[in-house]
Amino acid sequence: MGTAGARFFGWVVGGSHPVGVAADWLTSVWGQNAGCYEGAPAAAVAEQVAAQWLIDILHLPRECSVGFTTGATMSNFVCLAAARGALLRRMGWDVDLDGMFGAPPITVCIGDDAHTSVLASLRYLGFGERRVVRIATDEAGRMKVAALRTALARCPGPLIVIAQAGHIMTGAFDPVDEIATLTHARGGWLHIDGAFGLWARAAPARANLAQGFDRADSWATDAHKWLQAPYECGCAFVRDEEAHRRAMTIAASYLPDAGANDAIRDPLHYAPELSRRARGFALWALLRAFGRQGVAAMIERHCVLAQRMARRLAAEPGIEILNDVVLNQFVVQFGAGEAAQQRDALTVETIARIQAAGVCHAGGARWREREVMRVSVISWPTTAADIDHSADSMIAAWRAVRRRHAHELLDSARIAIQA
Repeated sequence: MGTAGARFFGWVVGGSHPVGVAADWLTSVWGQNAGCYEGAPAAAVAEQVAAQWLIDILHLPRECSVGFTTGATMSNFVCLAAARGALLRRMGWDVDLDGMFGAPPITVCIGDDAHTSVLASLRYLGFGERRVVRIATDEAGRMKVAALRTALARCPGPLIVIAQAGHIMTGAFDPVDEIATLTHARGGWLHIDGAFGLWARAAPARANLAQGFDRADSWATDAHKWLQAPYECGCAFVRDEEAHRRAMTIAASYLPDAGANDAIRDPLHYAPELSRRARGFALWALLRAFGRQGVAAMIERHCVLAQRMARRLAAEPGIEILNDVVLNQFVVQFGAGEAAQQRDALTVETIARIQAAGVCHAGGARWREREVMRVSVISWPTTAADIDHSADSMIAAWRAVRRRHAHELLDSARIAIQA
């Protein structure tokens, strides 16, 4: 599957830019275990510099600590582990030493349309899915502030609220300014799942979508999405560095102590793995190659291209775009005007034809009880020509399905008349 290609729109995956791939080849050749500065000083320094650049380009608080992980699932895990430890310490409970048995309960509030990777992270941390308080969302998947306010009134004790930057279907952003005010008034911890949407803060034309997101306490994102890094490269940002290090530190007599030397950032104190790949080389190389303006231009170009494809599809009779295209994501259904069950069947059949044609790839999903096609424009080589070629293929697939459907209806009518 050509997931790194210019016409792959199936998931929110980057295109593994050649600069990052080249740096990753060198990483493999050097073969460093990048757990600590002592064993891999160049790798540790590359991570430290890349971390500072990322904080700058994403306009996050300067005091943030950064851990590099395998992806957003583990970045969410890191941030929520820091949140869990910090909140329980305020209650007089040391979760690192005493575990979760008998610990004061923590309320976790999350939007009803949160990404499944966040729920996975909560499971790994012992919170469980059934204990999570789900907050109602609007038609675009944004958390409703009024619903959160009502939930908080019923939920005393330590609090974690998880908001979203960039919905996986619509690209929508939770209203974080209001969410942050409610969360912090309760002394709670606000975490942002921003696997791809957090990168909007790096593009001046889209930064307003993520306004106020710097008020959070932790953030998770992926460099192997919009920064086009090779797999695996997630980023966990935590405002409270001590809470971050407490949650992640791996201690042994032969390993460096956390905080022993403030000038040297040992990666093993900020991510779950002790043995780990030197992810900083590819990150450093990509940020150095793109620069601030290059990253911003790429993000904006993808957003414009997504709008271009959505317009092309929406102009075809029978094709419906189900969301405002504010970022790089949009949702499509085929068979507008038909009964709901028929629309679902036509959409599934059209997606299968699109995939079989091989010009591009887009996948199916369920959204608001409807079968839909989800489109994500995020690969660095994608051009306007790729968008137009792909849209033409999608429209051709829909026309073929529509013709077959019309013939079936005609045949059914003839049979009925003959009967």
